[in-house]
Amino acid sequence: MYTVINLNTSSRGSRLRLLALSGKIICYISDDKKTQLNTMRNLLLTISLFIITLTTKAQQATVNPRPLTLDEYNKALTYTVADLDKDTYVKFDNAYILDRYENRKPYFITGGDGLKKRIDLYKLIAKEGMQEIGLMVFYTSETGKKYQALVPDFTADAKVWAKYFQDIDDINKIEKNYILKLSYVLSKEMSFQQYKVLNNGKDLKEEAATYGNDICFPGDEEVTMSNGAKKMIKDVKSGDEVITVDPATNKSSVIKVKELTVHAAKNYAITELVLISAKEKNTATAININLNTKVLKATPNHPMLTKQGSFKIGEVTIGQRVLCLNEQNGKYETYTVLRKTEHAGGVQNVYNIEAAGGSTLVLNGVMVMQK
Repeated sequence: MYTVINLNTSSRGSRLRLLALSGKIICYISDDKKTQLNTMRNLLLTISLFIITLTTKAQQATVNPRPLTLDEYNKALTYTVADLDKDTYVKFDNAYILDRYENRKPYFITGGDGLKKRIDLYKLIAKEGMQEIGLMVFYTSETGKKYQALVPDFTADAKVWAKYFQDIDDINKIEKNYILKLSYVLSKEMSFQQYKVLNNGKDLKEEAATYGNDICFPGDEEVTMSNGAKKMIKDVKSGDEVITVDPATNKSSVIKVKELTVHAAKNYAITELVLISAKEKNTATAININLNTKVLKATPNHPMLTKQGSFKIGEVTIGQRVLCLNEQNGKYETYTVLRKTEHAGGVQNVYNIEAAGGSTLVLNGVMVMQK
């Protein structure tokens, strides 16, 4: 079913018409070619409002998150991501986070001029309350030059939106058709978010993302403390000393907890791994087997380092090998993934530890990567 949305522009009384098919904008029409820039602004405004509103609904977040302020907008534009291929979750000033949007791969767009551009999207999150207040756009040209823009949340003041439009206009003057490429990407994402809303928040193509994309652990997973004791992650506090393991040497050391991050209660997807270590010893009279098992639960996007490389826990497969603590001898040894399941964990908070050193933590006796 086609839908036409009419938007009046501020220039010469012209009008923009958005043509949508099943909720997806497929083209826009202006009755005055000279108003192209104004109509494109209207298009981006409409798309931006849709994508942020629908993202909020799809992830069951607060319906009206607090507005992005102009000071925050300007400050956020100074934030950079060192490696867009690897850095998916970056913290700034202990107050803001850039979290890769929906764990999306980058977009590579090649125009009629044969030049390839790259666009990466990150959610801007205010750490207090873990509220999403904007969508950061990183745009890389074929020469490696980088530009960034920040799409405000839909409650932001008009001055913030005006600054955003001015910024993308300025980029468009340098990078030909920048606004067109940006509108294409945001249109696709708007359509995707509407698709999820229509399916009750589920991405039917990626069931792992059904219940949210936070990278954390259920509250009852046990952290190995510096004295060898275990403490549920929900009870860990700033200043606690925990164990980290060097993946290269299998040696452990003590680090301090800087902060325990608590994510809002939702019906998160939970990946559960059952890991096993079986050592056989043949004797003249019998076959002796030393059998040890571990069970680890985490949201599917949490990173894990296996002997086969780094993976999200939801991507780990049966047979892969992971470093675990053997409580019988106190050594860190390789365990094999015996079974993997994924299910809705029920409405609950999930947690993550930010530590003052190391790259790993030990949860339920299993080495996991810090986020």
